[in-house]
Amino acid sequence: MKKTDNARITWEKDGYVLRLSKREDAENYYWQNYNPLDPEVARLTGCKPSFTHDEVVDFFLSCVDDENRYDFLIIDPDGNIIGESVINEIDRDVQSANFRIGIFHSNVRKKGIGSWAIRMTCGFAFEQLHLHRLELDVFSFNPGAEKAYLKAGFRREGVLRDAVKDGDTYADDILMAILEDEWRSQ
Repeated sequence: MKKTDNARITWEKDGYVLRLSKREDAENYYWQNYNPLDPEVARLTGCKPSFTHDEVVDFFLSCVDDENRYDFLIIDPDGNIIGESVINEIDRDVQSANFRIGIFHSNVRKKGIGSWAIRMTCGFAFEQLHLHRLELDVFSFNPGAEKAYLKAGFRREGVLRDAVKDGDTYADDILMAILEDEWRSQ
């Protein structure tokens, strides 16, 4: 299945929209989320604390064109991009992929939007892409994200002890995954 076959897939909940990113979203994606990037988002995701306009826009455009990833945008009722839910590193031979999600603004966290986006994206991965496995990693200092993943059916598979730093403190990198039959049994 080609990525363009899925261009119209959209889900809605309470005025929020989850849809595949488009090239014309690149500027808003940068200005609404990376200018500046919330320091807590950088901490929880392990990315650097700031990015240039060109870094973000160029990367965003490359993702839109990449057939081995699906980047869904989470859009609030006012039309602002507030997050993303991503299936990337797709291995079509093994039928597996990596999963990640980010909510860029603290005022919309802990409202169930992330959990909803996880469920919708996983459903797409298993029902439309016919994947067998989705995997992710989450840092031990992000218990809210781990809880959301567990709620969606992901299971812990391992822990890379003291694999990351949170300031001056070491923390674990928790490996999680969900399999197709586990998703279907929910």
